[in-house]
Amino acid sequence: MPIEYIPVLVLFVLATAIAIVALALPPFLGPRRPSPAKLEAYESGKLPYGDARRKVPIRYYKVALLFVIFDLEVVFFYPWAVVLRQLRLFGLIQIAIFTALLVIGYLYEWKKGGFEME
Repeated sequence: MPIEYIPVLVLFVLATAIAIVALALPPFLGPRRPSPAKLEAYESGKLPYGDARRKVPIRYYKVALLFVIFDLEVVFFYPWAVVLRQLRLFGLIQIAIFTALLVIGYLYEWKKGGFEME
């Protein structure tokens, strides 16, 4: 029985070796020409300013959470589409209810101003 897992072990060892080589070689092979501009912190296309521990508006997190919720809900449509022929009318009714709940939640957040950025 354990002999069946040898290909998985070989794949795991090979993937780990490739990852180690990919992370270890570039510092030795790549060019090093540091300059003050290259060494400066740079994130999201903007230069940093002010204190790094400044408060982030809660609206940012709210919009991010809403995006994740609605984005993950859409993931449920794919398996439904794959087995639609076997589910027939029952599956169609279930996904209609699911979609209606998504639309109601979306409209609720829209009316509450959850998608507005100031």
